Amino acid sequence: MRITGLRTLTTVQDWGRPVGDANGVYADGLVRVPIVVVETDTGLTGVGLGPHVEIDSVFAAIEGEDPRSVTALYDRMLRHTFKAGHSGAVFGTIGAVDTALWDIKAQAAGEPLWRLLGGRDRRVPAYASGLCAALTDDELVAVYQNYAAHGLRAAKLKGGLDVDRDRHRLALVRDILTEAGRGARPSLMLDVNETWTRKQAVRYVCELERTFDLTWVEEPVRRWDVEGHAAVGRGIRASVATGENLTGLEQHRPLMAAGAVDVVQTAAVWGVTHFLRVSTLAHAHDLPVSPIGTSPIGLLHAAASLPNHLVSELQDLRPAVGVAIDLTVEDGAYVLGDSPGLGLRIDEEKIAASGDLLPDPLAGGPHIRPERAGRRLHAVEPAQNDPGPDL
Repeated sequence: MRITGLRTLTTVQDWGRPVGDANGVYADGLVRVPIVVVETDTGLTGVGLGPHVEIDSVFAAIEGEDPRSVTALYDRMLRHTFKAGHSGAVFGTIGAVDTALWDIKAQAAGEPLWRLLGGRDRRVPAYASGLCAALTDDELVAVYQNYAAHGLRAAKLKGGLDVDRDRHRLALVRDILTEAGRGARPSLMLDVNETWTRKQAVRYVCELERTFDLTWVEEPVRRWDVEGHAAVGRGIRASVATGENLTGLEQHRPLMAAGAVDVVQTAAVWGVTHFLRVSTLAHAHDLPVSPIGTSPIGLLHAAASLPNHLVSELQDLRPAVGVAIDLTVEDGAYVLGDSPGLGLRIDEEKIAASGDLLPDPLAGGPHIRPERAGRRLHAVEPAQNDPGPDL
């Protein structure tokens, strides 16, 4: 079997409501979802959800190769891009191709990837994550009631801009999950997406901990700030979770070595091989791992085979337009199917027909860091674009 070609597509995740975090909001709820399709001479194709930046350089590393040599090809892709830098969107492109290769490898074996990787249980515990920064109270309640109806008893909220607002919203979600769980205490997490300084983080979380027993606080400071994460961890009761925006073991290793992270995260966009390697490193440090992403299908399959998987993020309960995934959500967990590979299928006609929904990639949203992030003196409301000084 040989790799003969590669195609790229872009579809849209239609949330049907505003989504975002402390950095910004997609007001119309439309988010671009790039896709990579790897073709072989046997007719098997693999699908990876992720960017296609520098795709020609990445494809040059794998063209004509046997796609089943996945981990060796992953390292070839890294080597082909190391001078220009294999971080950021380029690392995401490598991750998307890597996921597609794992899809092919499992299809060729006639097995779902979770079983090929050695998983025994197809159930992957999940937590609710509504990207809820811009929702009204009524909208927030409706969204998390829907998660609760699927059995989820753990939830993460976006926050970090107003401690009183966060306290109120955490209480709303706590009450929803407590009622759904017949009085059982739920797990609550707060994700602030790198919006605080070290002292802000400790002061803010300690105030919330007067009321809540938070499971973790996510990305309290900048992703590369090892000393800062450690300082925050020493100053609060909650665990510190981080890692979704780190690319490569070389970026994860200093945090683990310094004891600066309690829950190790990786994003779905970085691929299966990256997740497996980070998880092994985390396991060596007795740390749990937790995948992040809107459709983290590749990482879910991998998580089923890991001894240190804690819980996986569940964002939208529906897949992107033109994407079908063989899984269900039941009793608070993803339940992976038996389809060979990832169980991921795309409808290219439906994707093409949705082209008019694609948002402008340069429009505002949570991918743009506000000017005053880390330098705010007062509480502010989430906004599509940062209005400037709030003094």
